[in-house]
Amino acid sequence: MGRFANTAQAEAWNGYEGDQWARNQDRWDAVNDGFNQLLLDAAAITESNVVLDIGCGAGRTTRLAARRASRGQALGLDLSGPMLGRARESALREGVENVSFVQGDAQVHPFDTGGFDAVISRYGMTFFADPEAAFANLHRALRPGGRLAFICAAEAEGNEWLKALASLEGILPLGGFGKPGDPGMFSLTDPDRIRALLTAGGFTGARVRRIEVPGKWGADAADAAAFLLDSGPGRHLLSQVSPKAQAQARQALTDTLRGHEEDGAVWLRSSSWLVTVETAGTARS
Repeated sequence: MGRFANTAQAEAWNGYEGDQWARNQDRWDAVNDGFNQLLLDAAAITESNVVLDIGCGAGRTTRLAARRASRGQALGLDLSGPMLGRARESALREGVENVSFVQGDAQVHPFDTGGFDAVISRYGMTFFADPEAAFANLHRALRPGGRLAFICAAEAEGNEWLKALASLEGILPLGGFGKPGDPGMFSLTDPDRIRALLTAGGFTGARVRRIEVPGKWGADAADAAAFLLDSGPGRHLLSQVSPKAQAQARQALTDTLRGHEEDGAVWLRSSSWLVTVETAGTARS
């Protein structure tokens, strides 16, 4: 296990949150897979590249990057032991041999200087306690001409799953998802802050583009509601109310999600930023 500076997030992702994501790897991938091609295309990975995936979770994007870098390597880094266990199992099952996974903290992990051609992340960049330190460490890890490409959530109101949860106002104690800038999914919703943090980390010329894709949240409204309320935030909210209120919340969320049932599934759109930036120099082919 690597050393952690980001101790609060390490505790969370090695507890219920990490276990829940590991158990539901396929479901979370169904939610987020629509971003994969956009992310990997933006990273411009070639077959001989060495790729680093930050906050790789159960390793879906790491394995996809490894397939693109067929004569290279892909390394996934994450705080969560449970999710990395699933990542290794999936790589073995799928026969992806040019991939490895390490438990560590991107803020302080001792990457080889200039050891990577590309750094990618699908929703893994928003949980840093010290994002300036993390981006500086990633800048050091990239070769001259290397590329950083990552996806992070745009404003909360642009995400239909969060709008669905907002329908539970008055039943559950909805209090937002943390203050702007706090570690968490919505810490990088401001493009100017993204650019400022990257600049502080040594990058210049970052490009930030809005993208929206649908994700599959369940087979039907009841299934999707149960999945949402079983997640870390949902479970936290339910724990604060009576069993009667919990049942009301499940029914109300199911009713809300019925409007998103289509073709045998519940589809909810997520709004995100696609961020790309290169280090100075000439990229290795």
